[in-house]
Amino acid sequence: MKAMIFAAGLGSRLKPWTDHHPKALAVVNGKSLLQRNIEYLQKHGITEVIVNVHHFAEQIVDAIKKNNGWGSTITISDESDEVLETGGGLKKAAWYFENATDLVVMNADILTDMDLSAMIIQHRRQKPLATLAVSERDTSRYFLFDEQGVLCGWRNMKTGEKRISREAGSLIPKAFSGIHVMNADLLKLIKQEGKFSMVDVYLDLAKDHIISSYDHTGKQLIDVGKPESILKAEAIFP
Repeated sequence: MKAMIFAAGLGSRLKPWTDHHPKALAVVNGKSLLQRNIEYLQKHGITEVIVNVHHFAEQIVDAIKKNNGWGSTITISDESDEVLETGGGLKKAAWYFENATDLVVMNADILTDMDLSAMIIQHRRQKPLATLAVSERDTSRYFLFDEQGVLCGWRNMKTGEKRISREAGSLIPKAFSGIHVMNADLLKLIKQEGKFSMVDVYLDLAKDHIISSYDHTGKQLIDVGKPESILKAEAIFP
């Protein structure tokens, strides 16, 4: 199985570090976020990874070369001209997964001890188009699932915006953790062009396809998006 790590973001919340470095190279206990997630994927048997780059792209490329991919085979998807967000970034890198059956996608700024292997097993057993890692925690935006864990919609708690893709008797909000396992066929179904989010892709596809959830509530998860979250991460991830 192959994977993609999204590392092209500007990381504006992680200033002043990101004034001179990419967010993916922010350091937690001597290891960059990118290295930690390469090693996280390795623990679950994934050693072929494509990484998209934009902000201080050359620093990420240099770090990968200097460290020989930390033991993995890493390919670069260059978004130097324009950052394409998660959906556009995945679509640009779709060629990498041409012969794949399933793939893993994750954000570079997420640190977790979630059992990715168990998530992959569930995905292969249930055979949805994609499985999204979620948990019960406070956030400003939620995916909405039915009682069977099938994606039905999305809600922004700050603006009140709500999008429903399929009707359900009750809608259960879950916070998305930035980790996806998907069938490679999904890549051919992405209709959006240019710069767009995977949220929009999933909400469109949920109308006619099963997008499932993997609830890992109780496992550690940190979005290392702000300077104070570095300190929190260092207390949890040695």
